Amino acid sequence: MMEGVPGSLLVRINVALTVIFVAASVCAAVAFSSPWKTIGVVVSLGCFTIGIVAFLWGYWTAVQRSRTDNISVAALYFLVDKCAPSSVARVMNCALGVQVVGAVATAVSRSTTDGRAGSTLAFGILAPMMGLGLNGLWGALYGTFAPRRFEDSSEVPHQGPESGQD
Repeated sequence: MMEGVPGSLLVRINVALTVIFVAASVCAAVAFSSPWKTIGVVVSLGCFTIGIVAFLWGYWTAVQRSRTDNISVAALYFLVDKCAPSSVARVMNCALGVQVVGAVATAVSRSTTDGRAGSTLAFGILAPMMGLGLNGLWGALYGTFAPRRFEDSSEVPHQGPESGQD
């Protein structure tokens, strides 16, 4: 698919997990029976957990890189501003979009459960955290950012007695 592109394993993982999430969510929404509802919840929570871990790992890595690179939030989490090759950005952002649409569509498809308010399909709303986290992790590990400039920059105030900083 993307041979020779750095981080292609993360891209493939994102696509595979997106397919698993959408398939489990659609099966849970269509069948709406006990084993499928449970599978849908477990897959959604698994995707959410992967997303949280990837998000924190990517954020920590980006903070370390921000000492030398000028990293924006949009570039990091949505792979814009030439942070990633267009093929990577397209696939990763499409996977995130599919996760969001799949989560919302299946959650609203069954708004009640056995006459009581709420639905196990609502857990799917948590799953797009996976796409966001994997985007951030890809950006932090492999993204291209402009170098941070420190000389005569308004970004970093000069520290001295006149700045009032300790």
